[in-house]
Amino acid sequence: MLLACSFSALLVTFTVATTANIDLNARQTDPCALIAPKLPYVLPSEALACMRSFAFNETLRQNVLANANGVLNLFTFEPYYLHSPPRFQESTVDIRGELRRMSKKSYRTDYDFSVDLYNVTALLNDGHTRWYPICYIGWQNLMPAPIVSLLTDGTENIYIVPDLVELVTLIGPSYLARLDTLKIDWKRLAGAKVLEINGKPAYKYVDYIAKVASGNYLDHGIRINSVYSSYRIVGDSWSQRFGSLANPSLPTLDGLTFKLIIAGSKKPETIFVPYIASFNGRSFTDSASYWEANCAATNATNGQDLLGAGLTGTRRTRPQPLGNIIDHSAVKAVGLPPQYEPTQTPVAAGNGLLFYTLPVPHNTTGVMFVGSFYPADYYGFQAKALEGLQALKAAGVTKLIIDVHNNDGGYRLQLDYALDSSRRRGGQAHHRAGRWFLYYAPNGYAFLNDTLQSNDFDYMEPSTVLNINGQVNKNSNKYHDTCQQYGFDDTLVLPEQPIFPLKDVVVVGNGDCASTCALFTTLLSEKSGVKEYVFGVRPGLTVEYKGMAGNQVMDWPVLATEFKTMKLQDHPLYPEDLLVDGDFRVNWRTAWSYRNGTKPIAYQSDPAIRVPYTHETYNRPQKLWEQVAAGFCRPVACRCSWNVYRARSLAISQSVQEMTQWIGKSSQTGQREL
Repeated sequence: MLLACSFSALLVTFTVATTANIDLNARQTDPCALIAPKLPYVLPSEALACMRSFAFNETLRQNVLANANGVLNLFTFEPYYLHSPPRFQESTVDIRGELRRMSKKSYRTDYDFSVDLYNVTALLNDGHTRWYPICYIGWQNLMPAPIVSLLTDGTENIYIVPDLVELVTLIGPSYLARLDTLKIDWKRLAGAKVLEINGKPAYKYVDYIAKVASGNYLDHGIRINSVYSSYRIVGDSWSQRFGSLANPSLPTLDGLTFKLIIAGSKKPETIFVPYIASFNGRSFTDSASYWEANCAATNATNGQDLLGAGLTGTRRTRPQPLGNIIDHSAVKAVGLPPQYEPTQTPVAAGNGLLFYTLPVPHNTTGVMFVGSFYPADYYGFQAKALEGLQALKAAGVTKLIIDVHNNDGGYRLQLDYALDSSRRRGGQAHHRAGRWFLYYAPNGYAFLNDTLQSNDFDYMEPSTVLNINGQVNKNSNKYHDTCQQYGFDDTLVLPEQPIFPLKDVVVVGNGDCASTCALFTTLLSEKSGVKEYVFGVRPGLTVEYKGMAGNQVMDWPVLATEFKTMKLQDHPLYPEDLLVDGDFRVNWRTAWSYRNGTKPIAYQSDPAIRVPYTHETYNRPQKLWEQVAAGFCRPVACRCSWNVYRARSLAISQSVQEMTQWIGKSSQTGQREL
């Protein structure tokens, strides 16, 4: 329930000075006022001073923790975190114990408390379930030294990206001008071999960042790839991620110390490379306006009662179920330097999809790049997918590469009909009659025999009781979604047979394949045996082909709208409305493995075939596709050995000597690597 505490009363506690009595002296000592004219780029220490100018408040702590505890009652995987299953033990967290710790800990500022909760949820390594304090996540650090792991001379090492100058220049003149004030010759770092970072061997430091900061994905190998720079598309445009080492959320560090060897040199050097804090939030002039614009709860923070909003008697279109990740680096996405974009013209493009044919001698291979399942036009995505695949077929393509690099998930579209699903019983009256309005309506689902449920069916009873880590975990009966319920453009004329037989399809990516993308790749692999290749990671490490594979996510405003529309805001288990602007999102459905129906897909280990990036493939999508096309091998008919696979795939960019050296080393490790 909403606490009887007005924003105007709280504002006096949080701000350094009110708008009414602020004067020149106050402005000169107000850390937010000092940096406002310099935005969007300031020193990390300056940004932190502004964020830490708001004193800790006990009322806000109890409010946010009450909201967190309430939302987490719906978190489908909570019992697993007490002792996470093998391959994913690094994600073991006593979630409620951490919340109890935070309820007692002494904090100096609101920032310290909010970021503590933010960091704890990051350790869950589930991008579906995170606390996002809007007050502070508008800040990011940005360093002119993104890194990547590359295979060179038969050995993999960490490098500053070779396209550093072209990439950083695309950030814009304001950032470059700020760099100039720091007197660092950052351009000479391009292509440098990194030996150590902050006193640790380079790969060890990458492991450290993947363990404590990258978040979002259960698998450690995928989180390693999040540290690196890599290509992607944002909207329908090519982009290059800086990675979580060069572009972390929150400006907590002033910079990093690198021990490296400059390209063309043999002598190691130690260089401190600074971060610059970038602000992507709402504009402000001082602390008071900062809080009001970025921190105070808004009309959208806590959802709304749709019936009370004048929609009584109006049937609302069923909202599309969502499974995605929030990538704040995409807010100010930097383009892929144009010279590294594919030279081929796409045969179709739009709604997060790009389709290419490859040049001779690989012209019978086509590419479908799925940048996101969260298109601007839901039905347009379906139409574009059909158009693009048909265009490839008409161009003589017989083999298909599906590229899912940095796919942030999105609408589950028609994927979930093929997967059994269930939800955790979190105490709310999920099965209340008349739930045709929102996500929980039983008439939105089908029994496992494909019969649609009626709207008065109680799918929560009888509960399915699971014992997870000694905890009684009550779940609904299993069910699945249907194409009819979630919308399909019935004007599309679909072929009776697949346009490309799945034996002629492979999937490539970097493992950053979130939610809906993970369900997509799981279905291709588990049901049809499609091969999955993951590029990057590091030598000797097994990596999963899919990222977080929950099932469906709800952000707090949407969840609150569900409860309020169904008149549940006075229920004892209703999470408190937030007094600050924030979002506690939660994964509230489980997708069960097609291959092993007793195990959630999220905890089903599915190692990919690992392939190292090279100087030619880490930021040149077409070169990567050509490498894959050169080693294209049918899953059933192919009888070639892994070493032949390796040789074929590396032939484009590596000499015979380099391949021989690397194959010899990798075969000794026994890893499943290409």
